[in-house]
Amino acid sequence: MATIAETALQFEIPENILKFHELESILREFDPKSGDVKSGENPTLITANLPQVLEWLHNMDKPRELEKNPCDTPLLLFDHEVNTEKVLFHYDGSEGSAQIIKHFIKLFNPRLKSSQATIISPSFIPKSKLSEEKELVTLINEHFDETFFIKFNFRKIADFWSYATQTKCNLMVTSKKYQAELAKVLYHFYKGERWYDKLSIYLAK
Repeated sequence: MATIAETALQFEIPENILKFHELESILREFDPKSGDVKSGENPTLITANLPQVLEWLHNMDKPRELEKNPCDTPLLLFDHEVNTEKVLFHYDGSEGSAQIIKHFIKLFNPRLKSSQATIISPSFIPKSKLSEEKELVTLINEHFDETFFIKFNFRKIADFWSYATQTKCNLMVTSKKYQAELAKVLYHFYKGERWYDKLSIYLAK
C-alpha cells in the first residue's frame, strides 16, 4: 500500500480537502471529516467532503478528473454524513466490479445488518459471469436486511447517479474507472433541482 504522500500525488483534488484513514472496518461512530493517519502511514480509505470537491470543480471552465492516476485506496465522497441505510451497488459484469462490492461489504460490514441494498446488473452478461453475479447477490443477501436485484441496460454512470437520487439512496458504490464521467455529472447537477445532498459515493479500483 502507498503512503499518504504517495497517494496524494495521484489526485487532482487538492490535498487539503482529502482525509486519510487506516481502518479495518467502518463503525457507526466513524467520522469522515477527521483523518487519523500520519503522513508516513498507509491509508485504507480516503474521504472528501463532496460540496468542497464540487466548489473546487466549479472554479474551472470544465471539470477535471478526481484522480490523475486512480490509486488502490478507495475514495468516499460525502455531503452531510455517511449513511448506509440504502446502498446502491453498480455491478458492470467485470471481475473488478465484483471485487469492489466484496471489499465494500468487508469494510462497512458493522453498519449493514439493518440496511437495504439494491444491486443493478447489466441486462445481458456472458454466461461465464452468471455464477459470479449469483455469488454477489447471495453475499449481499447475507449482510443486508433487505436486497433488491435489478437488471437495467444502463450504460452511463449518469444513469446510476440519477437512479440513486430518484430512489433516495444514501450511498452509491461504483468503480474509479467511471470517475471522469462522474465528475462531469456532479459538476452539472450540483445545487440544481435534481441534486440530492444525502447521497455519498464510494469509488474503488
